[in-house]
Amino acid sequence: MFAATNVDDIVILALFFGQTAGHRGGAVRVVVGQYLGFGALLVVSIVGSLGAGLLPAAAIPYLGLLPLLLGVRAAWSAWRERHDTADDEPVVATGNGPSVFAVAAVTFANGGDNIGVYVSVFTTAGSGGLIVFAVVFLALVAVWCALGRFFATRPIIARALSRWGHILLPVVLIGIGLLILIEGNAFGL
Repeated sequence: MFAATNVDDIVILALFFGQTAGHRGGAVRVVVGQYLGFGALLVVSIVGSLGAGLLPAAAIPYLGLLPLLLGVRAAWSAWRERHDTADDEPVVATGNGPSVFAVAAVTFANGGDNIGVYVSVFTTAGSGGLIVFAVVFLALVAVWCALGRFFATRPIIARALSRWGHILLPVVLIGIGLLILIEGNAFGL
């Protein structure tokens, strides 16, 4: 269930890890952000399964606004950096990579579908089952982070991320945001 609902996170994590290459503490920010975002998904799912209904179903599609806005911001930064570099200089990502908040926000927003799946499963799991699910899922977040880091550090993938990551990240984030909005029928889309 974890793998099926989070397979797209590996691509996003690879992009985030690619942005942090050579930046001190960047990988830690990605891992901490991933855990914060996924932890929030887990808490919302558990609370939802207990009947508290923290997020109404109608609000979940609007989570797509988070990656959409972060993608637009990343696109703006990439466009601005492209125009700030001289024509003979290669365009490279600058800064220290994504913030903990950006990773957490994207993880949470991208997990809107996770909430729907997890709530339905957690409702029938009982207290012991919830604990097992939470522990296993949190362990699998570490595996996902390791896979994202692994893909980002493969020479061919690292070169591609270095060259195109500043374009890919905004495209992926905007695409995820639009997909969440459209699939959730937000704004009557």
